[in-house]
Formats: sequence, structure tokens, C-alpha cells
Amino acid sequence: MNSSIIGSLLSLACILITTRLLLKKYNPHAVLLFSGLIMLSFSFILNYKMPELSDSSGFSGFDLFKYIKESFANTNSNVGLMIMAIGGFVAYIDKIGASNCLVYVAMKPLKLFKKHPYLAASLVIPISQVLFIAIPSAAGLGLLLMASLFPILINLGVSRISAVSVITASTALGIGPASAITASASSIVKLDIVSFFLNHQIVLASILSVSLTISYYFVNKYFDAKSLDTQSKIEVQEKTITAPIIYAIIPVIPIILLLVFSKLFNFFEVPITLDTTTAMLISLFIAVLFELIRTKDIRFVFNSLKTFWDGMGNIFKSVVTLIIAADIFAKGLISLGFIEGLLSLSLNLGLNAVGVSIVMTIMIFLASMLMGSGNAAFFAFGPLVPKIAAKLGVSSTSMILPMQLSASMGRTVSPVAGVLIAVAEIAGVSTLEIVKRNLIPLIVAMFIMLCYQFI
Repeated sequence: MNSSIIGSLLSLACILITTRLLLKKYNPHAVLLFSGLIMLSFSFILNYKMPELSDSSGFSGFDLFKYIKESFANTNSNVGLMIMAIGGFVAYIDKIGASNCLVYVAMKPLKLFKKHPYLAASLVIPISQVLFIAIPSAAGLGLLLMASLFPILINLGVSRISAVSVITASTALGIGPASAITASASSIVKLDIVSFFLNHQIVLASILSVSLTISYYFVNKYFDAKSLDTQSKIEVQEKTITAPIIYAIIPVIPIILLLVFSKLFNFFEVPITLDTTTAMLISLFIAVLFELIRTKDIRFVFNSLKTFWDGMGNIFKSVVTLIIAADIFAKGLISLGFIEGLLSLSLNLGLNAVGVSIVMTIMIFLASMLMGSGNAAFFAFGPLVPKIAAKLGVSSTSMILPMQLSASMGRTVSPVAGVLIAVAEIAGVSTLEIVKRNLIPLIVAMFIMLCYQFI
């Protein structure tokens, strides 16, 4: 039997077993970690190309565990640190009463939506999609919206799962000059990144954003009515506002900072850029300054910072470690040739250019779902597009745009995606619940995208 077929069959078996264990509510950290290690072990035994290590131990048995070590190091120095910083900030602003103040202030003009809570929830998607262009981290934006918008939506009468679903949907379309996927796609098709964004991404993304807004309105309303989801409104409404009203600005300071100092706007002659983690730390110290002015008690304020560290720790043990386990799982899939197997299958079906493009777009969507990373799925498929397009006699751009968008859309329905894991932890819901809510609107959006692009 062809070695590539063996690898594909082994990866498929691991996927099925992993899915079954997750549905049976086995610990997802352990399931993903051990599944990934088993697939990496199969890859080594079958002499497949293993993922690169920055510093091999010289013994393959030890290298299996070096993958975990490097994943910890890479995750904690990048997205992991960012997610922990946001988690700590969210915990701190809740402790000092800033979240309550934001809800109190926001509810006054938003009382209009009391009778139409699902309309308010759905409108979050196009508004936040604009923010996603300037803040291109799915997990980062998701957590920022959890700090600012989530309690407001709950107080309007939206269920927790509906509120979380529209927040994650805000990250379904990875577009804009600051997006890593956009940078990769524009580089592959040899187009200027801004031209690719303005001439190709915006039109299709706008159509899909409208589609998501409409479909989420009906899907969330239907599922909440069916499940009689009448969860009590967030406790904020029942509490007395103890902090000064000015504290309402604190939860949105990170978003303001990231927008003002975004590459998208270039407000300053000398470019000033700000990453999400730094913005969170600046916002934390502004919050601390507010508390010092209010309480005039240095000991009390310094002690209150323990809430920030505890928040970081809670996010690390529940969210970051799961992202690391999912990364090992993704490495295992790639090492067994799962991506190459999908690509080979699509090319051997005897389809024309449109057929191959549709199959590859769907396969990237599914790969992103499995791996929990739009970047990993697209970076595996994307570089192969020019050769395939030349062979089929079509434009690389016409193929790559839906593939690029399907990668970020697939992440939005992945139970192991960082953004779903992070927001689910704060909202107190399961990632599988979010996936169930997201699946129908995203499938509708995929169908519309494929019709628009290829029919």
C-alpha cells in the first residue's frame, strides 16, 4: 500500500478516535496531546517528514517531547502571553467594578434594543468585523469583546451562548493588511497587500458579513426558543454600582489604544504600532492609577493586583495549555501527510478548475476545523496554489481568496480553536455548544461564498 495512503488512513483513524473521546467528555487536553504524540510516533516509524525543531536532542524519542517543550515556549511567548494578559485584565476590571460601570452606562442608550435583543446581538458581527481588521488576533479580539460587549448583551436579554456565538463570529473573516493569512495570500499571488485587501477581500467579506448577521439572528433566536434558554441575566444588573461612573471607560481602553495605534490608520507621521499584550499592560496600569486616585490606599491597590495574576494563571491552566495540546495534534496530522492526502484526493477526482477550487476550499475549511488554526491550514495549502492554478489554466487569485477566507471560517467552528476555548472559559459554556451555534451560519456563508466566486 502507498505510504501516503497509510498516513492518511492512520490520521483519519486518529481523528475519529479523538472525536469520539471528546464527545464522550474525556479531558480534551489529554486527548489532543496523546493523539498528537501518537501520530508523531507513527510518522517517525514510517519515516515521514517530521516537523522541524529549532534544536534537536539527537534522539528521536526525546524529540517527541521537545515538540511539547517548543510548543510551550512559542505559545507562551506569543498568543499565550496575550491571552493570559487579557484574561488577567478582564479579571481585574471585574474586581474593581469597571465592568459593572460599563454595563450601567451602555444600557441607557441601548434600552431601545430591550425588545429586540437578538437584533442587537447580530449587529455585533459587522461592527466587530471592522475591529478585527485593526486587531487581527481572533483570540485577542474575542477576549476584548468578552470584557466589553458580553455583559451588555446579557443585560439586554441575550443568552450566554448566543452572546458568545456572535462574538466568535466577529473573527470569522480574516481580512485586512494586518492579517497574517492576508499577508501570506497576497504574497503567494504576488499582489500588493493593500490592493489585495481593497480590490478582492472587501467586496466578498462585506457580502459574507451581511449573510452572517442575518443567519445568526434567526439561528440564535430559534435555538434559544427551542431550548427555553432563559438563563438569568448576568449578576451585574443586580449589584449596586460601587465604582465611579468614569470607570466605564476602563474596559474599552485596550480597544481604543489598538485602534489609534493601528497600522491601518497611520495617524502619526512617525509610525507607532502597539501589540495587544502591551496594550493590555498599559490599560492595567491605567486601571491601577484610577484605583489609587479613588482609594488613596497604596497597600490595598497593590494587593488588588493579585487578581490580575490569578486571572492570568486561570487562563493559562484552562486555555493556553489546551491550545498547546491542539498544536501538538495539528503537528501530528501534518506529519502523517493528512494535508497532502486531502490535496491529492482533490486533484485526482478528475474535476475541472472550478471543481478543484471548490473541493480545496472545503478541505481547508475542514482542516481548519480539525486543527483549530486557520493559519496552520492555509499555510499548508496556500503555497501550492500557483502550481495548481497554472496546471488548470486559471487565476491564482480566484482560487486563493475563498481558500483564505475558508481557513478563518473553519477556525470559528473548531472546538479546539484558541478563540473558542478562551471565550468559552469566561462565559462558562462549552466549546461544543458554541460550535453547534456557529455551524449553520458558517455553512450558509461558505455556500454563498462558493456561489459568488465560482458560479
